[in-house]
Amino acid sequence: MNKITIDNEYGYKKYRYLKKVLNAALKHEKIDNAVFSIIFVDNETIKDINRDYRNIDKVTDVISFAFEDNGKLVYNNVRLLGEIYICIPRMIEQAKEYGHSEKRELSFLAVHGLLHLLGYDHMKKEDEKVMFALQELILDDQNIKR
Repeated sequence: MNKITIDNEYGYKKYRYLKKVLNAALKHEKIDNAVFSIIFVDNETIKDINRDYRNIDKVTDVISFAFEDNGKLVYNNVRLLGEIYICIPRMIEQAKEYGHSEKRELSFLAVHGLLHLLGYDHMKKEDEKVMFALQELILDDQNIKR
């Protein structure tokens, strides 16, 4: 059984569909007994995190902190995956910019962050193709379209 914790500051009730999307992603990746958190933040908070941890002094949409970067972190047979920070104001802006729903944008960012926690990356073009194709597959399977 996976455990997903979502910080409620931005009215999680509006985003209650997110756990279903993330559980589908975990199922697709054959992950069970994992724990991770999603924290919704504002522009200032994500900018501070981005500056402090990535030396990039600007607002971004999502940042993941994978606890398993140095090998699997397991406690009582439960994998501790990490934390995903999602900037809600930036997510809303991007949904408008890209011309799709907030549900689509938030789902994309959450799945993107989760895949980072699971070790996926997009630093190289080939890795980017794999990661982004997987994100689209997971979202399509949940009928979350552009």
